[in-house]
Amino acid sequence: MHKLAGPLVRDVLFLSPSGIIQRRRTTAAAAVEGEIGVFDVLIDRLIPPHKIGAPLKMRASDETGFVHLIWFAGSPRHIESLAPRGERRLVTGKVERFNNEVQIAHPDYILPLEKADEIPLSEPVYPATQGLTSRVVRKLAQGALALAPELAEWQDAAWLATRRWPGWRAALESLHAPTSEMDLTAEAPARQRLAYDELFAHQLALARRRRTRQITPAARITAGEASQRMLAALPFTLTGAQARALQEIRADLATGEQMGRLLQGDVGSGKTAVAALALADAASSGFQSALMAPTEILARQHYQRLAPMLEEAGISAVLLTGRDTQAERRKRLAALASGEAQVAIGTHALFQDAVQFKRLALAVIDEQHRFGVNERQRLQAKGDPSLGGVHLLTMSATPIPRTLELTQYGELEVSRLMEKPPGRTPVATAVVPLVRIGEVAKRLKAAIDSGAQAYWICPLVAESEAIDLAAAEERANDLRRILQVEVGLAHGQMPGAEREAVMAEFAEGRIPLLVATTVVEVGVDVPNASIMVIEHADRFGLAQLHQLRGRVGRGAKSSACILLYGGQDGALGETARERLETLRRTEDGFEIAEEDFRLRGGGDPLGLKQSGFPAYRFADPIKHRSLMLAASDDARLILGRDPDLTSPRGEAVRVLEALFDWRTDRASAD
Repeated sequence: MHKLAGPLVRDVLFLSPSGIIQRRRTTAAAAVEGEIGVFDVLIDRLIPPHKIGAPLKMRASDETGFVHLIWFAGSPRHIESLAPRGERRLVTGKVERFNNEVQIAHPDYILPLEKADEIPLSEPVYPATQGLTSRVVRKLAQGALALAPELAEWQDAAWLATRRWPGWRAALESLHAPTSEMDLTAEAPARQRLAYDELFAHQLALARRRRTRQITPAARITAGEASQRMLAALPFTLTGAQARALQEIRADLATGEQMGRLLQGDVGSGKTAVAALALADAASSGFQSALMAPTEILARQHYQRLAPMLEEAGISAVLLTGRDTQAERRKRLAALASGEAQVAIGTHALFQDAVQFKRLALAVIDEQHRFGVNERQRLQAKGDPSLGGVHLLTMSATPIPRTLELTQYGELEVSRLMEKPPGRTPVATAVVPLVRIGEVAKRLKAAIDSGAQAYWICPLVAESEAIDLAAAEERANDLRRILQVEVGLAHGQMPGAEREAVMAEFAEGRIPLLVATTVVEVGVDVPNASIMVIEHADRFGLAQLHQLRGRVGRGAKSSACILLYGGQDGALGETARERLETLRRTEDGFEIAEEDFRLRGGGDPLGLKQSGFPAYRFADPIKHRSLMLAASDDARLILGRDPDLTSPRGEAVRVLEALFDWRTDRASAD
């Protein structure tokens, strides 16, 4: 078993073939062009090249015609040693026809007749790696398979029977011995079996992490007088979704166990209000809390909105960013260390060594995907150990499909805000060909002249920020000339202070139009901004388009989003057309997220490689979605019944965990 679990043997064993070569015994007369044929031929002679650099040719034949073997490089002496004149050989390769005679370039096998069993009629193809050919990798895989023992079954017997899946070792044998293209698909029984094993192991790791958190003691936080005053200070009534999410959060905080909860909802769904009430609950219970945002402008925005309401509720708040003066910083740090300040709002500055809390019990992370696991843990580590763990509430404005929820946040509880607060205006979305950009600019000028503000998002031109920047600067200059108004430009290569100054001017209404590249965070709340133009919208992902559109429609004004697509010919691919039509049809972020996940298929959904999505070997998060859901349920069920995995099935499950090792090097979801 220890050999099997060893990284090298295991990794080779888990390397799936990427294709299959299928060979067919045939004759010169019956050979089909394009197929891989196996010919029993008599070697005639090697024909010397007629000039330097010309290919080497060898003529052979069977009873039905000639078979010509071609090499574009190689040693004539070596070739003649493989195929001596006058002897019979088995020759395999891709069939081509020239002057109606069979021609094979670079035969893959040339063997004596007695070695026929060395030529597989179905041969798996592996990705070449580190200078190893596919055939060498195949030999390594066969060697690894020989080391794989029969193991006790860790899957439920009734579940296996229902799915008609093979056992674990039989599935591996099938994986490395495909007989058709169907055996390579995600739907093949062996592949499904192995994918489920992998998903189940991952969900077990996440369920264990959830259980570890749940048994970690933490401060009991309950609503109190300050909470009531905070609720009264809100300028609106909570929606049903907000009230439900708050109830779920409060239930977690009151247990005395460490909370880990993700609050997700569309842009404008009211996440911050729910978080503010949780901050007030912590203050009501005599504890401190922290709200961390990824950028200074967002942190300041939170502070400007929440500080007055917190103050009205009798709660003192401070703002900590990287650009505070020394005097401001000393004063604020002292207020946190003494407990005078009950709420800290800030950026990464919150988890710096100089920051000390007296009784930190709750950490709230805004736009949690912008922070790494270590950054979140560093903030939580600011808590007083005598109080236990620090409760964690993370927030995401990017609706997440259920499948991603299970893989990235499987150890967290999830609250969803499925409705928007009253007063949010629908955003009229238009899909317009780029050839009508002049007409769009004309209508934009009329809107700006009447007092509106607008965003203009430039396209992702190439994998180069320099090219993106040049395109944005050119567009900003064009719009200044055409509209005759001041145009702000924000991009990722600007110094942070300069970029945030431009965005602050836009937020304060001093700049009517902001041109931005996609690399800049445009998540500022500008209620007066009512127009969003996205150039070359067909190059963006659906979820990203939805996020950009969410920057408008945040005030009382009617708002519009114009999606410019295509080049001068106005052409639009089928997938891009589906994306834009989905966006035009609905503003439901959760529906859009699911559609985006479906349309992107098994490539890199929602930028998964960048967002910490697990590096599955067998599982396809799109095609194996139903297996993911079943694996999540099964993991919770078995740990609920057998938390220490001491039953016969539990002991087998421990072997599965060792095989996939999600709890150590590969537990990337957080």
